[in-house]
Amino acid sequence: MLKKTTLQDVAREAGVSLATVDRVLNGRAGVHVRTIDRVQAAIERLNYQPDRLASRLARARDFRLQILLPQGSNEFMKALEAEIRTTGERFVQERVRIDVAHVDVFDGDALAGALERLPDGLDGVAVVALDHPAVVEAINALADSGTPVVTLVSDLPGTRRAHFVGIDNYAAGRTAGTLLGRFLGGRTGKVGLIAGSLALRDHIERQYGFEQVIAREYPGLEVLPVREGRDENARVETLARALLREHADLVGLYNVGAGNPGVVAALEAAGRTRDVVFVAHELTAFNRRQLVRGVIDAVVAQDPGHMARSAARVLLALREGAPIVAGQERINIDIFVRDNIP
Repeated sequence: MLKKTTLQDVAREAGVSLATVDRVLNGRAGVHVRTIDRVQAAIERLNYQPDRLASRLARARDFRLQILLPQGSNEFMKALEAEIRTTGERFVQERVRIDVAHVDVFDGDALAGALERLPDGLDGVAVVALDHPAVVEAINALADSGTPVVTLVSDLPGTRRAHFVGIDNYAAGRTAGTLLGRFLGGRTGKVGLIAGSLALRDHIERQYGFEQVIAREYPGLEVLPVREGRDENARVETLARALLREHADLVGLYNVGAGNPGVVAALEAAGRTRDVVFVAHELTAFNRRQLVRGVIDAVVAQDPGHMARSAARVLLALREGAPIVAGQERINIDIFVRDNIP
C-alpha cells in the first residue's frame, strides 16, 4: 500500500518550512513568487492531494455559501429549497454553512441588487439567473472579486459564472415536444405554450426545443405564440382559460415553467381534461396527483435533491481548487407518466 503524501513531504521536497507550504496552499500573501513555484512543483512531483475535510475542520471560520432562489409559490423551487437546507445540515459538521435567500428573479434590477448586496467574505454563490444586463454585471463583479458563482436551474453562459447546475433545457423542450406529439397520436390542431418568462434562459431553451420538434416531426400541429405567466398560478390560469376560449381546436398544452394548478383549473372549468394533452415540468406533489388523475399526461423532470447536493459540491470544489467530476454533477432529464411514478 502506497504511503500518503503529507505536507511535511512537500515542505521537504521544496526545501521550505511547513508554514510556507500552508501559506501557498491557502493563497496567503507574503511568499516570494519563486518560492510559490517551488512549492507547486513539489506538489505536482509528489502528486500531493490535500485532505479537504481536515482542512475545513482546521479553518478558523466556516465556509459560507449563499443560495438565491425565487420568491413565490413555485412548488419545485420550494422542494429545491428543502433539499438545499437538508444538504446544509449534512455539511454543518464539516464547517460549511449554507444560507438561502429569496428574491424576485423575474425582476432583473431586484435580482442584481440582491447579488450586489451580498456580504463580503462569501466562499460561493448559487443563483437562479435571469438574462438581464444588470444581472450579468453583478455576476461578473462577484466572479472578478474572487467569489465563485454557480448558476442554478437557469444558466447565463455568457457571464463569468464558473459552472451551471441543471438539466440541458433545450433537450428537455425537445423531449416535451416528442411526448406531446406521440400522445396526440396523429391528431391535428393547435398547441398552447405557456412560459414563466422569456428572460429566463431555461424557459427560452425549452420553448425553442419544443417548437423545433413539433415543426419538424408533427406538421399537423400548430404551436401558438408563447404566453408568459411568471410561474404564478392565477396568471397561468388566466392564460390557459384564454387559450381554451379562443381556440376550439386546441389539442395540446405545454407549460414550460410552473403554475400548473392554473392550467388544471382552466382545463377542468372547460371540461377538457381528457381531450387536451398536457405536458408539464417537475414531479411536484401536485403534478403527481394530476398524473394519477390523467389530467397531466407526462412530466419532464429534474431531481431537486441531486441539484442541491451538486451545487454545494461544485461550490466547495471551486473554492478548494478540487476537480469537478462531470459525471457525478450531470443532472439527468427524467420522464414520468402515471405508470412509473416513484
